[in-house]
Amino acid sequence: MPAQATVPLEKAKKREPQSRSIREALGIAYFRIGRWEEAEGEFRALVELAPADEFAHYALGRALVNQGRRKEATPHIKIARSLRPRASTDGDSLD
Repeated sequence: MPAQATVPLEKAKKREPQSRSIREALGIAYFRIGRWEEAEGEFRALVELAPADEFAHYALGRALVNQGRRKEATPHIKIARSLRPRASTDGDSLD
């Protein structure tokens, strides 16, 4: 299924290259079928479009790890962890 999903997503990307949702979906589709380099490209574009997107950094890191590039992945995993929302320990207090 993910391999088939890449065709319409690639067409959609050509029409809307700045669409974060299309780039994310295409990156996920590539990732699921093991096309790590293509997934990396989509997640890099997503990081450029949304530098504070926790998922974009995490997914880019995972794509890099899957290519054996752990050292290059580490900063993205660390950024993703720092951006991950944490549950408050004292209810919904904003203090």
